[in-house]
Amino acid sequence: MRITIVGAGFSGSALASELARQAGPGVELCLIGVADSYSRGVAYGEARPEHLLNVRASELGATPDQPGAFADWLNLSDRARVSYLPRLAYGEYLHAQLQTAVAGSTAAFNQIRQEAIAVERASAGFRVHLADGSDFLSDRVVLAVGALPPQALAGVGPRLAIHPSYLNWPWQDGAIDAIAPDARLLIVGTGLTMADVATTLQRRGHRGPIVALSRHGLLPRAHGDYPPPPIALPPAVLQALHTHAPREVLRALRTLAPVVDDWRSLVDALRPHLQDFWRGVPLPQRASFLRHLRSYWEVVRHRIAPQLAEQLQALRESGQLQVRAGRLLRARRGDDAVEALIRERGGTALHSERYDVLIRATGLDTDVERTTHPLVAHLRESGLVAADPLGLGLKVSDRFEVLDNKGGAVRGLYAIGPLLRAQLWEITAVPELRSAARELAGQLLSATAAARAAGAAGAQRLAVAG
Repeated sequence: MRITIVGAGFSGSALASELARQAGPGVELCLIGVADSYSRGVAYGEARPEHLLNVRASELGATPDQPGAFADWLNLSDRARVSYLPRLAYGEYLHAQLQTAVAGSTAAFNQIRQEAIAVERASAGFRVHLADGSDFLSDRVVLAVGALPPQALAGVGPRLAIHPSYLNWPWQDGAIDAIAPDARLLIVGTGLTMADVATTLQRRGHRGPIVALSRHGLLPRAHGDYPPPPIALPPAVLQALHTHAPREVLRALRTLAPVVDDWRSLVDALRPHLQDFWRGVPLPQRASFLRHLRSYWEVVRHRIAPQLAEQLQALRESGQLQVRAGRLLRARRGDDAVEALIRERGGTALHSERYDVLIRATGLDTDVERTTHPLVAHLRESGLVAADPLGLGLKVSDRFEVLDNKGGAVRGLYAIGPLLRAQLWEITAVPELRSAARELAGQLLSATAAARAAGAAGAQRLAVAG
């Protein structure tokens, strides 16, 4: 029985490690991922030294039962365990965890450092095609591709789209290193990616003005210096969550927030309930939440390290960084600059502005319908997967099995990671991802054992009949 995991970032590596620890002889595991970030993922394997984790070291163990394992692996002091370390260090931890699991596994394990470009149905399950032209059969396939590649910004003209003054992804091919120190920058996005960009620019000694633009102009909130005290949600909030109505939850939280010592405690207390809550939210209410509340939720949910928040504040106070609420309506390449047309939030006037470089920093993308990701686009066009209508990844069953474009479960094809946002919403951070990895590993091995038992029973019946 062969189980193939496509994607060797956090989700794929965590799932592969779980399977390697649990699977026995007769199971072959294949983990496919690009060589540059294999078993580390883009977020941790291709980060820069100045990029920090957004979670304390003490909470980042790769398995649900050992949340402190990352801090233990580094042998950190008590003070260091509650600090925010470089993301590169976490990538090394993930790599080490996988290799340890593989070395101790009684299952066969194949590490394939290539890109998977297509997955097709085959009589024995699925045929997986690799970038070098080779292919192989697999009984089970798990899509663990992470977030999808960023799309071009709306309104960017064709000449600008291929010009070096437009960075559709700031970390690609060292493009950010080519920015002149005095360049005038327009960054679209004010979230986590923008914060990383600003940190790198500051480290490189950038002197030019920076404008960060987003629909609401909200920056991520900061973690406190120490973990907030945990709280239990009162019955009124639990009852509101049970209604699966975002407005009812918001109303209950507004009543509770003024009496909570630290708002971070309230946000953290909600997390264990959010997956079950989201599953029951009807599609129209999900759409309303995404339009009106998503931006406000994400700045308090996805927080940044205190030292990064201080850096951003210093840049703002110096006047170098300006954070604005509004929309980029059009951007084109002029004779010697990027010409941007911007409408401020709540205004009607259009402002024509000139910049040297336009940077897209809008972060996480899960829009399967519009993606150019080769594998996901192929699966979508073949009808083997169906896109969530709100752009939150794939349609899946409660068991993480992918649904096809007719709504049927594709037996043996699973998904894990950010593409499950339509099903779970809260599935982009380590605590939720590591729990999902363990749950899916159990399901895959149970299904494998059931298939093996069915095959043995069938063979016995044939023998008796013969």
